[in-house]
Amino acid sequence: MDRTTDMLSSYACGLTYEELEPAVVEQVKRTLLDTLGCAIGGYDSEPAAIARSLADGVQSGMASRVLGTSLHTTPDLAAFANGVAVRYLDCNDSYFSPGGGHPSDMIPAVLAVADPLKADGPTVITAVALAYEVFCRLSDEVVASDLGWDQGIFSVIGAVCGAAKVMGLDREQTGNAISLAISPHLPLGVTRTGELSMWKGCAAASASRSAVFAAQLAAKGMSGPGEPFEGRRGLWEQAVGRAVSIPNFPLGDLRSQDDPFRITQTIFKAYPSQIHTQAPIGLALQLRDKVSVDSIRSIHIDTYKVAASTASSEPEKWDPKTRETADHSIPWLVASALLDGPVTPTSFADERIASEAIRNVMSRMTLVEDADFTARYPGEYNCRITLTGSDCERHTAHTAWPKGHRRNPMSDAEVEAKFRNFAGAALSGGQSDRALEAIWSLDKLPNLESVFDAFIIQQ
Repeated sequence: MDRTTDMLSSYACGLTYEELEPAVVEQVKRTLLDTLGCAIGGYDSEPAAIARSLADGVQSGMASRVLGTSLHTTPDLAAFANGVAVRYLDCNDSYFSPGGGHPSDMIPAVLAVADPLKADGPTVITAVALAYEVFCRLSDEVVASDLGWDQGIFSVIGAVCGAAKVMGLDREQTGNAISLAISPHLPLGVTRTGELSMWKGCAAASASRSAVFAAQLAAKGMSGPGEPFEGRRGLWEQAVGRAVSIPNFPLGDLRSQDDPFRITQTIFKAYPSQIHTQAPIGLALQLRDKVSVDSIRSIHIDTYKVAASTASSEPEKWDPKTRETADHSIPWLVASALLDGPVTPTSFADERIASEAIRNVMSRMTLVEDADFTARYPGEYNCRITLTGSDCERHTAHTAWPKGHRRNPMSDAEVEAKFRNFAGAALSGGQSDRALEAIWSLDKLPNLESVFDAFIIQQ
């Protein structure tokens, strides 16, 4: 193994549940609740239906559950189907440091192997925390999007470590699983450029599917390239263009308070849209009652470079045609919030995406980078919106930490409310109660049966 593979496989095999502080265990449960709520909210989407239809035609001796159904399929297709549902609303968690993405996209990979293997709650919690450590620490060192790659380039590595942990693979097998996940999986950044397609919400699910498949191969004895990171034509040379030194992953007493588990550093979303749009939406809602939309002369938005470039600079973001583009568009989302109030899944109905009223508001809008805000990112997510009325009076709102940021966190009650909001259309009140009870008691569960059972949608 090369150094990085050796370090990751050693850490994956060495991490134990006992090393997780109570705050980490609680955050895993909060994150699972948030993630599964997003999955149920995205269950009826067209991409999720396509993924379930594909999974429905495949059976396996190692059968894994598809969330929301009684359907069993192969673990890799279960990971894909569940991952597509999780990601559809674009409301699951985020991590930026300055690289990043949505680490909860990896959770379906852990669940897909935990279910048929009857893994207990502590094992699942450890595997999820592990997957986050790997994904986030890789993202700490490399901004994959700046190099033209999608976030699956690292989520496949975190997901395969989590899956290998649940499966009990040894160090050599885990090293091979990591190699088998990396070598065939380099997702292109074109997934998130221009007019966004359904694949925007499926790319990370594809990474989870590849991760599960790689772990299964390694468990059967398949070997992978020995130097997938540092070897000639390996990941660092081919995808990054430079050698990358990942700091050692601390185990046990070697971890300091200044180096927390990364799952405690993530951001929950208050609205079903891209992470960089969370602050603008919240500010628009603060300003909505200050002046009527019809009397707004101009709307000026100052934000940091990443937000300005990824969510507004492309022409498609100023005239979205798909839900996937609209939920990445600061101009569209701010206009929607000013007109209609809080952004919810129903905000993206076809007639609202095409709304001339929203485009009329957008036509009065400017969005620019603020150099000071850029310098403060990713520690702060600064955004400032200034509305100027027809009477030339100005109304301004600013935030550095939108709701859900670790400096402005959601309470457990708010996470539960978000879950019930998304699950309400699919689950009965009693089902939601059972789901909440199961997830909050995850550390005491002998397996995941009660979790999956609570999410079966009655057709």
